[in-house]
Amino acid sequence: MRIQTQIDTKLATLDPLMVEVVNESHMHSVPANSETHFKVTLVSDRFSGLSRVKRHQQLYALLSEELDGPVHALALHLYTAQEWAARGGEIPDSPNCLGGGKH
Repeated sequence: MRIQTQIDTKLATLDPLMVEVVNESHMHSVPANSETHFKVTLVSDRFSGLSRVKRHQQLYALLSEELDGPVHALALHLYTAQEWAARGGEIPDSPNCLGGGKH
């Protein structure tokens, strides 16, 4: 199973109102077709009352297998429905890679 598919499957357990998983590996100094760098934008009411740190910890625990193995970097953008609406449903851009030979 592809890593992105595994991530999608696990994130579905959070009852997301919106979820987007983007493989950003091509933006980094890794071999072609790698699955090492991901950006996750997820909206779930399960984040209500949780700090950003607690939300991130929840995702790190959920994706621990992937983070212990092939996933090198994981950008997390986690919102409640109210927070998502307040930002106009806009997914944050990722910064350019400054490592390896990409800069």
